[in-house]
Amino acid sequence: MATTIYKICPADLWRAAVRTGVFHGSPVDCRDGYIHFSTAIQAVETAEKHFRAERDLVLVAVDAVALGDRLVWEASRGGGLFPHLYGDLPLGAVLWVAALPLGPDGRHVFPEFAP
Repeated sequence: MATTIYKICPADLWRAAVRTGVFHGSPVDCRDGYIHFSTAIQAVETAEKHFRAERDLVLVAVDAVALGDRLVWEASRGGGLFPHLYGDLPLGAVLWVAALPLGPDGRHVFPEFAP
């Protein structure tokens, strides 16, 4: 399994997490009972499927190992395994955060990262 996982998040929601010191998840995460993450390969598809043309997003890179057994890999789209965090995301597990701007074609422009 991947050791770095990614969360696509509205920037204002992430700024609120930084102020409080913990990320409780987006409204969709709270509804589903876990925080949705993606691998590097899955992140581009996740952006296209769930965040198409949405502005002011960030990409949060997280150390999967630091999350321990609260991180569960579960089947989702097409049977692929997606990382789901059952509980809050401690900011100490965050490796970096980058803006996820829209390109001229309306798709998000991802920073360089290794899938």
